[in-house]
Amino acid sequence: MKKLIFSALVFVAFSATAFAQETTFSATEFNKKLGKTGMLCDTIYSLHIVNDTLTFLNMGSAYPNQKYTIAIKGNKITLDWTKLKGKPLCVTGVFELYNGKPEIEIAEPDRINMK
Repeated sequence: MKKLIFSALVFVAFSATAFAQETTFSATEFNKKLGKTGMLCDTIYSLHIVNDTLTFLNMGSAYPNQKYTIAIKGNKITLDWTKLKGKPLCVTGVFELYNGKPEIEIAEPDRINMK
């Protein structure tokens, strides 16, 4: 019984550590992942709806000081944009730079995970 409880505690501690590492990393670490697919989790500080097929989510800080931009293209993703500000969000996509700033572009709903 003690081994089972200890194993569960170790698993929970490891999971929390892995999640924290995945959700917080620097721009330098982002740059090391350029061209690779990965998951980025952070808080949405501001957003800009350009039109019905392009929306920008600014994460880590509000525009123009955002750490990361999520460019949502197309019309397959339907979220209540008005309720996203201040919410945590995870996206999976290719790490890119746009005008020298970190960005992930997504177009499919399965690439977004609300916490």
